[in-house]
Amino acid sequence: MSPNAAMPAQSEPGNAGQDPRPARSRALLIDAATRLLTEGGIDAVTIDAVTRVASVSRATLYRHFGTGTELLAAAFEQLLPPVPPAPESGTLRERLLALLAKQAALIEHAPLHLTLLSWLGLSMSTAGPVDNVDNGEPESDRPRLHTLKRRLIAQYREPFDAVLSGAGLREVIDTDQALAQLVGPLIFNRLVTGRASGATFCARIIDDFLAAHTVS
Repeated sequence: MSPNAAMPAQSEPGNAGQDPRPARSRALLIDAATRLLTEGGIDAVTIDAVTRVASVSRATLYRHFGTGTELLAAAFEQLLPPVPPAPESGTLRERLLALLAKQAALIEHAPLHLTLLSWLGLSMSTAGPVDNVDNGEPESDRPRLHTLKRRLIAQYREPFDAVLSGAGLREVIDTDQALAQLVGPLIFNRLVTGRASGATFCARIIDDFLAAHTVS
C-alpha cells in the first residue's frame, strides 16, 4: 500500500459478543500504539511499528481504524488525563485562579497532554502525521479524531462552565471564547517560550479576563 493512500475502513465481521477476535485485535493495536506513543512520542507511532508490536497485520489495522491518524487518536484518548474538577467555593477570581493553576500544572507535568493539543490542532486542518495517510481525507472519515476533540473540549468546558455559570459577568460569555482567553495563553506560553506558567502568570490572565468581562 502506498504510504499516501488510506485504506477505507470496513465493518468488523461478526458480532463482538459471538467472536472475541475483533475486540482482541483492536485492543492489541491500541495498546501497542499507546506504548509507542508514551515511550517515543508521535514519531514512534508508525503503521509498521504498531503492527510489529501488536503482532497484528496491516490489513487488520486498517479494518479497525481506516487510517493511522484514527489509530493515533484512539491511543491519545486512552492516555487522556482527567481534567481537575472546578473548585466549589471562593470568589469568582479565586475559583478561576485555582482552576487555571491546575490546568497549568497539567500542561507542565503531562508532556503528552501538550503534545495532544498541538497534534489535534494540526490534524483537524491538515494531513495526519502517521504515514501521511490522511492527505485530503474528508472529516466524515475521521470519527475517532472528532470524538477525541469533542471529549477534550468537554473535559475543559465542564469545569469552566461550572465556574462561569451565573458568575455575574457583564455579558454572557461563550465558554469556547473563555477557554481561548484563559487556557490559550498557558499553551502558547509553554509551546513558544518553554517556560512554566506560574502563579503570577495565571493571576495576570485571570485579572485581565475579569477586567474585560465583569462590572467594575
